[in-house]
Amino acid sequence: MKFNAEVLELCRRQFPALSRRVGDRPAAYFDGPGGTQVPQRVIDGVSHYLAHTNANHGGHFATSIESDRLLNAAHAGLADFLGTDDPRTVIFGQNMTSLTLALSRSLARGWKAGDEIVLTRLDHDANVTPWVLAARDAGAVVRFASIRSEDCTLDLDELRHLINERTRLVAVGCASNATGGINPVRDICGWAHAVGAQVFLDAVHYAPHGLIDVQAWGCDFLACSAYKFFGPHVGILWGRRELLERLDAYKVRPAPSDLPGKWMTGTQSHEAIAGALAAVEYLADLGRLLAGNDMLSRRAALREMYRDVAIYERELTRRLLAGLADIPAIQVYGITDPARFDERFATVSFTHERFTSAEMAQRLGREGLFAWHGNYYALNLTETLDLEPEGMLRIGLVHYNTFAEVERLIEALHGLR
Repeated sequence: MKFNAEVLELCRRQFPALSRRVGDRPAAYFDGPGGTQVPQRVIDGVSHYLAHTNANHGGHFATSIESDRLLNAAHAGLADFLGTDDPRTVIFGQNMTSLTLALSRSLARGWKAGDEIVLTRLDHDANVTPWVLAARDAGAVVRFASIRSEDCTLDLDELRHLINERTRLVAVGCASNATGGINPVRDICGWAHAVGAQVFLDAVHYAPHGLIDVQAWGCDFLACSAYKFFGPHVGILWGRRELLERLDAYKVRPAPSDLPGKWMTGTQSHEAIAGALAAVEYLADLGRLLAGNDMLSRRAALREMYRDVAIYERELTRRLLAGLADIPAIQVYGITDPARFDERFATVSFTHERFTSAEMAQRLGREGLFAWHGNYYALNLTETLDLEPEGMLRIGLVHYNTFAEVERLIEALHGLR
């Protein structure tokens, strides 16, 4: 079964937030890159945990035993989501930023003066500043790969040139949270490993649109956030077992020394972890529906889901970009060539020659069209493009968005006065 109107409606009925109205108009959520809405099963997963299995870890009584069983299931579910066969290498935390800061502190203990760290001008600041601070503390040098201004993609030639025998870490995003451009992370991992460097991938923006595969990509660490792929606010970190075991984690003394407890400092948000598992199950069940096969494994079902949803989201993007091209006052940043749509996700950012991004967001918001303005923490990008402090308006499309919503948006942008 294709991702058709019938499947779309089945999906939309599972998201309570999509029934919201602003005045007499239904709300249209184009703010997915800042956090997607959640299906009812995620809400139920969170509330069921709090109502029935709310206990701390490691107790010899019913609720703690049941809680630990559920948390183990969540590690297994997120392992399938990330493409690893080792659930104990899946680490939960407050958010991607906090997990990255903690990891950067541990990695930097092995760096010395003269070592180099390679970052990019395209990334969210959560994949920039933690490494800049860690390099500063270690006396390491930070190198930045530039972007190609014509399409806001990484200058891959420069990036490859920056990676050398002094490089200790390459940190790069799998996809831009501002322009939707997809980076060739498998190639980048190969370039880094050829000189003995490690690779950290930020998959936060990639996760709602594409299948993550840590084994196939060959990265050393990867982080993402469940609230960007239809789950609650909780961060997820994966790392190679040998690295996670070897590195020193900053933690209190009674904390476990084995994985994953070594890296999960303090009591976690167990209810959010339960919700993250429910989000993965929602996506897997959608894949089984699209494949017409209820017996598919979770990983195989996720592969089906992402493949079919990508086709639908690409068509939404095609219509949005065609509509924006008909508005001379608007400038889109990122890939706009339809022949290259397989190099981007359904996230589109643009400016208007007469209105700031905040003014556009306010006017659209009054019409029930929810979109983000500013730099969305892709600060290096907006500074490079000389767009500070106004930034851009960002439209993020996911599989619960519709062509009718896109048409409403285009009409509203045509009507700006």
